[in-house]
Amino acid sequence: MDYLAIVIPLLPFIAAAIIGFGHLFDQISGQRGEAISADIAKNAIYLSCVASIALLVADWMDMNDGILIAGKWLNSGDLIVELNFITTGFNVIVAALFSIILVVITRFSTNYIHKESGFHRFFFVLSLFSSSMLLLVLSGNAAGTFIGWEVAGLCSYLLISFAYDRPIAGINATRVFVTNRIGDTGFILGIALSYYFGGTIDWTSLNNLAESLTTPTVTVISLCFVVAAMAKSAQLPFTPWLARAMEGPTPSSAVFYGAVMIHAGVFLIILLRPVIEQAPLTMGLLVVVGLFTAIYSVIVGLTQTDVKSSLCFAISGQLGLMFLECGLGLWELAMWHLCAHAIVRSYQVLTAPSLLHYVHGNPMKPVSAAMVNKRWLYVASLQRFWLDPITDRTLVRPVNGLGYDLDRFDKNIIDRAMGDPTSSFTAITSLTQLEKDTQKNRLADMSDEFARGKGIVGKLLEWVANIMSWFEERLVLRGIGMDMVEIGGKLGQAAITFEQLILKPRYLVLFVFIVLMLAASI
Repeated sequence: MDYLAIVIPLLPFIAAAIIGFGHLFDQISGQRGEAISADIAKNAIYLSCVASIALLVADWMDMNDGILIAGKWLNSGDLIVELNFITTGFNVIVAALFSIILVVITRFSTNYIHKESGFHRFFFVLSLFSSSMLLLVLSGNAAGTFIGWEVAGLCSYLLISFAYDRPIAGINATRVFVTNRIGDTGFILGIALSYYFGGTIDWTSLNNLAESLTTPTVTVISLCFVVAAMAKSAQLPFTPWLARAMEGPTPSSAVFYGAVMIHAGVFLIILLRPVIEQAPLTMGLLVVVGLFTAIYSVIVGLTQTDVKSSLCFAISGQLGLMFLECGLGLWELAMWHLCAHAIVRSYQVLTAPSLLHYVHGNPMKPVSAAMVNKRWLYVASLQRFWLDPITDRTLVRPVNGLGYDLDRFDKNIIDRAMGDPTSSFTAITSLTQLEKDTQKNRLADMSDEFARGKGIVGKLLEWVANIMSWFEERLVLRGIGMDMVEIGGKLGQAAITFEQLILKPRYLVLFVFIVLMLAASI
């Protein structure tokens, strides 16, 4: 029965491939093809669900070995990455639960997305997401889990921007995608440190080695994975991305942020329970982050005026409690909480469009008397405690400024120093124009856009640019004369033409082939 672990994520992947290639080659298209795409997606997830339940029952009957090694995926020096799966314990329970929820949401989507222009695209992404999440929870090593982790994030981006003709959908999808990449950095660093200190990226082996590792080592490894979990499960300071993600269709909101993907962070923490238990600092961080996220979500959720926003802060609040439970060592409670929350939130998000019908005549509960007259708290809640502006000022703007300065530095210093043909030609023609203009115009034209850098880096680069300008004027124009400048311009143009010719695919392939032949002969 262990071999069912291969079939479970493989079936939705095959369905995604069939739908994707069928739509790409115009074999499945239009309203007539909707039934084909829907049937392929539904049948694949139905079979995957049956296999998941069978694997779970086999585990309860002690028929599984616990670990299935399907082959060797990568062998590089001392690094060996096997294609292995976990076929026992909490992983199998979550796989069965997620597959059942995916069946419900796939069936619901058949009618909900009917006649939408992106019908086939939706079921392609939904099938790919189903495969990635089932791979994530069943994979026996960090590499397989990370592949599922990343593909699920990509599918999230594609479905948030499902209505890509709306600018707000594209902006929110990009913001969510970039935010989650911060967590991915922690995940990659955690994998690297696990291999460096433990010599393995296998989950079972890493958990078994936890007691033999020193406290600082196990703390650093666990913190890296916890950062990834915080970003994926929308914990502070990453919580605001969850509200932006609700821009997608209701079924995608239910499957991604109500039931399945949003719980991936909590699942990762539970998976690494032996490692995290050896790191008191990490346990403390889980308590603090979970508690503050729960409080933040409750306060902000009180002032939301639309159904999805209210639900998203309710979701992040419950996830915060799960982090808190893990930090306090209440692992069994966190497992039950995850499963129950996935079921309840899936139902709530799916029924969100008809919420007004169900709550008609049911008055809202009044806010606590202790919070009624606190206007500052009300304003802060409306503004979601300004987390997005704070993030922009502390992270986004400095990174943009650094990128701006580096780009100017590359164009004005590195390209000239390396003799780039395009930069050289531009510089020579600019000098020719400068020689013909008056002194006033020359000074105006020489004020390069690069000189408008900000901060210490900008001033330093402005000083370097002025030295380059002085060098060009004194030693190039006055030293070699205008005839040489014109000749240089022609040479620069010839160099550009030659470069464009060399970069054509046929010549580039020929060049690579020659280099490989020379390397082989040596």
